[in-house]
Amino acid sequence: MWNSFPLPPFTPLYLVFFFLLHHLICTVSVESSSPYTSIDQILLNCGSFGNSTALDGRTWIGDANSKFLPLEQSLNNHASLTLIAARQSPTAAQVPFATARISLSTFTYDFPVTAGQKFIRLYFYPASYSDFDRSKALFSVRAGPFTLLSNFNASLTADADGDSGDTIFREYCVNIEEDQRLNITFTPSPTVSDSYAFINGIEIVSMPPNLYYTRAEDQGFSFIGQHNLYSIKNSTALETVYRFNVGGRSISPTEDTGMFRGWSQDDKYLKEYNVLFLPFNDTINLSFATVPAYAAPEYVYRTARTLGNDTDINLSYNLTWEFPVDSGFYYFIRLHFCEFQPEIVQPSDRRFRIFIANQTAEKDADVILWSGGNGVPVYKDYAVPIFTKERDKKVNLYIAIGAEPRRWMTSYQDAIMNGIEIFKISDSSNGNLAGPNPDPILVTPPTIEPPKQSTNSKNSRRTTIFVAAGGVTGLIMASILGFLIFRTGKKEKNLSCSTDWTTWRGPFSLSTTKSTKTCRSSLWVALSRPIYYAAESQIQDIQDGEESQGLRPY
Repeated sequence: MWNSFPLPPFTPLYLVFFFLLHHLICTVSVESSSPYTSIDQILLNCGSFGNSTALDGRTWIGDANSKFLPLEQSLNNHASLTLIAARQSPTAAQVPFATARISLSTFTYDFPVTAGQKFIRLYFYPASYSDFDRSKALFSVRAGPFTLLSNFNASLTADADGDSGDTIFREYCVNIEEDQRLNITFTPSPTVSDSYAFINGIEIVSMPPNLYYTRAEDQGFSFIGQHNLYSIKNSTALETVYRFNVGGRSISPTEDTGMFRGWSQDDKYLKEYNVLFLPFNDTINLSFATVPAYAAPEYVYRTARTLGNDTDINLSYNLTWEFPVDSGFYYFIRLHFCEFQPEIVQPSDRRFRIFIANQTAEKDADVILWSGGNGVPVYKDYAVPIFTKERDKKVNLYIAIGAEPRRWMTSYQDAIMNGIEIFKISDSSNGNLAGPNPDPILVTPPTIEPPKQSTNSKNSRRTTIFVAAGGVTGLIMASILGFLIFRTGKKEKNLSCSTDWTTWRGPFSLSTTKSTKTCRSSLWVALSRPIYYAAESQIQDIQDGEESQGLRPY
């Protein structure tokens, strides 16, 4: 039967124990019956002596005085050193990250291996080693004719990748021709003074023929945006960029199918989703009739993500993943599928669409049609170019699945995905796989807030402002009044102090009677002048007229 995964938040304790027990049984089952046994399996603990056992139970051999490091190189004046990290991260495994081989000059490992396709896995812990400054670790790495890393800034990469253990892991695929040896060379950057190269661990594991490489007789697979097909030739190398168990838990290397690949959870790369519907089927008997059993662990094909059960909602969005990748390369994408829900048994029961790099990769994806039946795993391969005119370091590669909008084409408007693998393809002209270093992380200085003033100081400040404003206002008024007094002094001389026989009441004026001496203050005149200035002029004109006619007051 199929169920919904993961567990609800309030799962009874006995169910938790059941699932833990089931997980342990599945782990033991996978380890005891791996469908592939690698021919070459080298685990080199660099910078150490003797053998060491890792947490997963695998044995790593020390490279000191081993057959992999050429004797003549260790005798020169610039011999590499075996050193222990000055500070060990609490989350980094002791093996192989506790020790490293470090050198200010080029050093090379020489591995005798069989012909065929191999995984190369490099392990780095960019810490300070003795007198070697962490920031000076800048170097390049080559494997045969392929450039895996170029001017690689280990400390900058570790700081930017978000790994709490500050460790770096890189996985590559290369093909070894007949009667060849695998040489891995580390070269400090020639442009940086006192730069050095280092390595903590090297793993080499054989893979089945044509697991990722295209068979010579095959025409190839879909090339997104192109009319021709694409194939992975033996003359190219691959770098594993992402490998996900979609909708399920992470799968450790020891739970893989014999090649020790790690499968991560996909949660943090989900860009667009509506309902996180996670079906799983832990009882179905998988039939590897279409792809080999070592293609992916069974757990990948027992878990998945689908759009959900609501047709209207499913037609309103695409389930989308967003993967940052290096610009300027071709990418090889493998999508894993398996229909394990019991209602999906016939072709066209669930048809859907697949989009890669914002382009339609499949208009009528039908897992039953591809695989041949329910419970039969299958995968589909695609290639896509990722180039930008702006020469960006990183761009986002989008992978999405969406429901078939034509209702008559399918029984269920839904889509499914079980696993995703993404590989960078080496440049065909120079064998380069190296991407740019990340940008330095800018540390923003903390913002220091100004000290808060007390209420008393605020009130005191307001009082000071008001007093100052009042003083300035008073000074301005006094200046204006002084100016008005000065201008009107002469004109008001006779009016302000004279013997007047006439009784006249004007606005704000003093009342006088016959033989009364009227003396008005100059300030009063200045204040009242704007109001009665016109009436006073008219009185003067009347008086002047009476005198001219010989009229006198009686």
